[in-house]
Amino acid sequence: MNIVVLAGGLSTERDVSLKTGETVAKALRENGHQVILLDVFMGYGEKEENLAGIFERGEEVSVRVSGIAETAPDLAKVRAMRKDQSDNFFGPNVIALCQMADVVFLALHGENGEDGRIQAAFDLFGIRYTGSDYLGSALAMDKGLAKQIFRMNGIPTPNGISLKRGEDAKSVAELGLTLPCVVKPCRGGSSIGVSIVHTEDAFAAALAEAFRLEDELIVEEFIEGREFSVGVIDGEPLPVIEIAPVEGFYDYKNKYKAGSAVETCPAELSPALTEEMQQYARRVAQVLGLDTYSRSDFLLGRDNRIYCLEVNTLPGMTPTSLLPQEALVVGMNFYQLCEKLIALSLRRYEE
Repeated sequence: MNIVVLAGGLSTERDVSLKTGETVAKALRENGHQVILLDVFMGYGEKEENLAGIFERGEEVSVRVSGIAETAPDLAKVRAMRKDQSDNFFGPNVIALCQMADVVFLALHGENGEDGRIQAAFDLFGIRYTGSDYLGSALAMDKGLAKQIFRMNGIPTPNGISLKRGEDAKSVAELGLTLPCVVKPCRGGSSIGVSIVHTEDAFAAALAEAFRLEDELIVEEFIEGREFSVGVIDGEPLPVIEIAPVEGFYDYKNKYKAGSAVETCPAELSPALTEEMQQYARRVAQVLGLDTYSRSDFLLGRDNRIYCLEVNTLPGMTPTSLLPQEALVVGMNFYQLCEKLIALSLRRYEE
C-alpha cells in the first residue's frame, strides 16, 4: 500500500509525535509498503506541485527526525520555520498527498491531531486514516468532559473540577479540594504542564503554568499510589503495564528519557485487580466510542481502589512505548501491531 505517516504539527508533543512517526514509517517499509513520513504543519515543498510517482521516492522525501529533548518544543520557533508562513494548519501538499494514499497512519499526539479536528477534516476530504473517529477523539481529549462521562458510567476517577481562564481560584479549599492536589491542562498530553501541588503558593504557580499552555485546566485530588496503563485493541484489553519513575512522578522527562522509569508488563497485580482494571479500560473505550485502539491510564491507591486518569486515542508507537510493550506480551510484535491497527481502521470504511 501507499501510506502517509502523519506526524509533527503544532502540539507540545510535536517531538514525541515525530519519533512515533519515524518508528512506524520504518516498520511499515520493512513490511513492504511505500511510505512517506510527513510533518502535517511543515508539509512537503513550498507550493503545490505535481506529485506523480512520489511514493516511489517515499524515503527520500520523508521528513528527517532528531531525538526527543528533555523539554517540550518552542512552538513559536516551529511556526517561524515554515517557509510559506500560511495561516493554513496543513502544510504545502499535505492534503493532496493524504488523498493519494491508501491510508494515513496518524502518528500525531496532542492538540490538532488527537483532538478530533484532523479526523473531521479528513472525513470531509474522503481521506482514510487510522484510529478512532472525530467524536471519540474529541471526547477523550477533553479531560473535563471525559471525567464526566466516566462518572456517568461508573468508571472511578479522581474528584476534580474544570477551570477556565478568568475563573482562577484563590485557594484549593475554594474549589472544595484539599492539598496536595494535581493541576493539569485540560487537553494536553505527555504530562506537559502537570504539577503536583503541596502548598497554596505552589498552587498559584501551577495555575499560571497550566493557563500558559491552555485556556482550560483540571484541578483534582492527588491519589498516592502506583501508576498503570492498559491498552485496548478492537474492544479487547491488553495486559496491564506498571510504570514506576525512578524519581519524582511520570512527567515529560521521565516518559522519554531512557532509564527514568521502570516498566513492568504484565504488572505484578492480583488476578482480581488485573481483571478489574482491564474491564475499566474496555468500558472507557466503549463509552467514548473508541473503536480501534486506545490506552487508558490508571492509579491504584494505597487502599487498592482503582482510578482512571485519562485515555489516549493515539498512544505512543515506538517499540519501547507502553502499548507496543503490552502487545508484545500477547505475541504481537511491533511490525504486526502496525499492520493490525491499519487493518482495523480500514475495516471501518468497508462496513
